[in-house]
Amino acid sequence: MAGEAGGEPRAWLAVDETAATFISRSLSSRPPIILPPPLHRAPLRPGNVVEIAGPSNSGKSHLLLMAAVQCILPKEWEGIYIGGLGKSVMYLDLDCRFDVLRLAQILRKRIAEGSAHLRNGDLEKDGTKDEFQSSFENALFSDCMQRFLYARCHNSSEFTAALKTVQSQSRSEVLGLGIYFVMIDSIGAFYWIDRASQPAGENKGKSLQSVTETVIHEIRKFLQLQPALVLVTKAPIYAEGTTTANDFNRGSSKYMMEDSTVLKYSRLDEERTLSCREYMPSIWQSFVTHRINLQVEEAIVPSVHENEVLSTYTSEWMQPSLKTKDKFSIVGDGVILVQ
Repeated sequence: MAGEAGGEPRAWLAVDETAATFISRSLSSRPPIILPPPLHRAPLRPGNVVEIAGPSNSGKSHLLLMAAVQCILPKEWEGIYIGGLGKSVMYLDLDCRFDVLRLAQILRKRIAEGSAHLRNGDLEKDGTKDEFQSSFENALFSDCMQRFLYARCHNSSEFTAALKTVQSQSRSEVLGLGIYFVMIDSIGAFYWIDRASQPAGENKGKSLQSVTETVIHEIRKFLQLQPALVLVTKAPIYAEGTTTANDFNRGSSKYMMEDSTVLKYSRLDEERTLSCREYMPSIWQSFVTHRINLQVEEAIVPSVHENEVLSTYTSEWMQPSLKTKDKFSIVGDGVILVQ
């Protein structure tokens, strides 16, 4: 806040203003962030921590990529309105499933939509027009990708080290712009590893508690340096007598060999018979400011392509409770809302 008033803390403290003026100034300095559907229902602000929870194959990582594209796209490019935020993103991949080709596909689709009117220009030759548009889109794509920062973590130690790197990266800034979105996919990736690494004779969960406290401490330090939106995915744990989890068998050869369609529906059946429970420590639960829950639906909708159907998903804001559900389907380069 001191930096917003000119950099001198005493000068900022000396400002005489009413509470209404202070709130107005604070809101104008941190305007609301509207993310693409289905994350558009709740206006978000820098400093919020959003948890996107849902089972495997419910679109969590895809929604992160769409939000990342919205962030790294500029608001304008060479006088043409694009509609992005023009800020940098740090993507921390804990599941080691990041798909750069999917990111590029979504980004190029958004760029093509923004430059669509160039096709209707009045350039004399179609060849020149096509070359100009291609050059325009490639230059914009390159500019956007420079604002996308990526780190892959294989354990909790690498994760906390990466968060420290985010802080140093923010100090140096990227292309003159600080990191605006921090994305963690997914926060529960090392749950079983941390549980298993606890010292003998210690209380259960102490190692996980310690790791979570460190993670929150590093994120808070970063947010003090650079107001940013934190987006976190989390896979649920289902329990009925004993605890199971999707991540527990993610490397199993059995799961790798099964047909993906059969596996998808067998997991859906299993999740309906088990109850979801919270496994992250209470310190994490109180740290999160917003929660959205994703579910996979049985219903399918026709695709624009023949003999192709799209799975449908539901999204519901749990915190704040909006009492509305959105149905959507994931296509290769985005999301479509289902009525």
